[in-house]
Amino acid sequence: MTERRLSAREVITRLADDSTFTELPHPQRQSGPDGPLSWQGYGASRARAAARTGEEESVVCGTASVAGTRAVLLAFEFGFLGGSLGERTGDRLEAAYAYARAHRLPVVPLVATGGSRMQEGMVALTQLQRVARQSALTREAGLPQIAVLRDPTTGGGWATLGAGADVILALPGAQVGFAGSRVRPADADPAAYTADAQVAAGAADAVVRPEELRNVLGRWLRLLAGPPAQEATVPRALGAHDLPATGWDAARRARAPQRPRAAAYLDAYFSHRVRISGDRCGGVDTDGMLCGFGAHEGHTVAYAAQTGTATRPAGYRTAARLIRFADRLDIPVLTLVDTPGAANDADAERQGVGASIADLFGAVAAARVPITTLLIGEGGSGGALALAAPGNTWATPDSYFSVIAPELAAAILKRGPQEVEATADQLRIRPQDLVELGVIRGVVEG
Repeated sequence: MTERRLSAREVITRLADDSTFTELPHPQRQSGPDGPLSWQGYGASRARAAARTGEEESVVCGTASVAGTRAVLLAFEFGFLGGSLGERTGDRLEAAYAYARAHRLPVVPLVATGGSRMQEGMVALTQLQRVARQSALTREAGLPQIAVLRDPTTGGGWATLGAGADVILALPGAQVGFAGSRVRPADADPAAYTADAQVAAGAADAVVRPEELRNVLGRWLRLLAGPPAQEATVPRALGAHDLPATGWDAARRARAPQRPRAAAYLDAYFSHRVRISGDRCGGVDTDGMLCGFGAHEGHTVAYAAQTGTATRPAGYRTAARLIRFADRLDIPVLTLVDTPGAANDADAERQGVGASIADLFGAVAAARVPITTLLIGEGGSGGALALAAPGNTWATPDSYFSVIAPELAAAILKRGPQEVEATADQLRIRPQDLVELGVIRGVVEG
C-alpha cells in the first residue's frame, strides 16, 4: 500500500531521534517577486504554497540523529510546488552539502519531487549541475550518501539526489522514474515507473516499509559512518577440516551440495549486515553475488561473495561498485570466491561479461583499502580470480582453484572421460597445491 504523502517535517519526525533535528541556516536570495524569468503569477503561486505548507521553499535541510547516528537530512516538501527545484532550492542544498563536508556527516536526501521548476526555466534546470557538483565533492570527501525515494521521485531530482546516491532505499508504491506521469508516453506501462521496478532493474537497492525505515536507515548510517576495521580478518572454515587426497577429491568436495555456502559464512562472520543490490546499469544478480556491509567484532567490513553459481555480468559490476564504494569510505573488504565460472551463455555475452570481469579486476587492483579473500568452494578460472585479492587469498579445505574445470581441460586435450581424474591431479588444484605454488597464502582451519 502506498504511504500517505507526508510533509517534509513529518518525514523528519518519523526518522529523527527525539528533539535532535536542527534546521540549518540557508542563504537569503534577493530576486524579483516573479523570479528570474519574471513569470507572471509565480510570486503568487509561491505565496500560496507557503501558506499551505508553512514552508518558504521546497526543501527543509538540517541535522538530526537517526537511531543514534548524526546525519544531514534533505527533506523535500512536495506540497510546495510539487517539490520542484528552483534557485532557492539549490541554495539550500548547496549550503547543506557544504555543512556535511565541514562536519564530516553523512547526507540523507529524503526525495519527493516532480523535477525542475518550469517557472524558472533553464535557471531551474541548472540547479541539477549545482547538486551534482555538491554530491561529487561529498563523495570525494569520503562521506556516504543514502537516498530515500518517496512518492513521487521523478525528473532531475531522481537523476541527481536519488540515482546519484551511494545507497538508494525506496518506499513501497512510490512512483520513481526520470519521466513524470504527465510527460511519459501515453501507452507506457506504469509498473515500469515504480520503486519495485527500479530495484528489479538494479537502479535502487531495496524497498523498505515505512514502519521499518528508521531502523533500516539507522543500521546503514551506523555501518557506513561508524568505525571501520583495519582489515578484514580471514573467516574460519565451516566445512571439511581434512585436506583432499587428490585433485578430483578436491573438485568433488567443492561441488558437494551440502558444503557451506556464502550465506553461512556471512552469517557466522557478521553480527549484522545490510545488502546493496544492482549494478546501476540495468542488471541484478541476487542469486550469484551477495554484496554489502556488516559489523565484525564491532567494526565495519564490506563484503562481496559469490554463491556457488555461475556469476552474471551484473554480479561482477555490483561487486566492482561495492569495492569502489568501500574504498572511498576507507572500509576494508572481504571477498568470498565460489563459482564454477562466469556465465557463458549468449545473454551474458550481450550483457558484456568480459567487460564486467575486466572492471572487477580493475577495481580490485586499484583499491587502496586492504582486501581479504577466502576461497570457500569452486574457483573456476578468471570468473573466480577477478574477485580474489592478489597476495591475500586463503582457502578452505573443501575448495579448489583451477585455470579451467578438469572435465573441460580433458576435453580440450582430447582425453576421454576416464582421464578426467588424472587431469585434475595434473592441474594441481588442491588447496595444499595452491599454497605450494604460491597462489594462496594458506589453508584456514575450523
